[in-house]
Amino acid sequence: IGGVSFQGQVLDGIPAKDLKGLVDEAKARIGSGVVAMVSRTDDGKAAVVVGVTDDLAGRVSAVDLVREASSAVGGKGGGGRPDMAQAGGPDGEKADEALAAVRAALAG
Repeated sequence: IGGVSFQGQVLDGIPAKDLKGLVDEAKARIGSGVVAMVSRTDDGKAAVVVGVTDDLAGRVSAVDLVREASSAVGGKGGGGRPDMAQAGGPDGEKADEALAAVRAALAG
């Protein structure tokens, strides 16, 4: 998307604290790109983690991308570092929309 490799995944029942490790593993596998994972947590909420590989962190911000995803699930922002950011929201049913928002932001 926009010259950047993208991997997005919706998961069920994965706690927010476990998503970062999964995103790190996926970043290592793709080499260069953006990884976004959204978990529909057991309480119906959404947890979002976006990772950007180091080579792209200067031009693609994980924080900006996670804020787009957070908005899609009813969240109010999110935060982290340029290479890894997380957010949440009350509406886990919109997990697919969160990934679509990240894709759209990458496409410009």
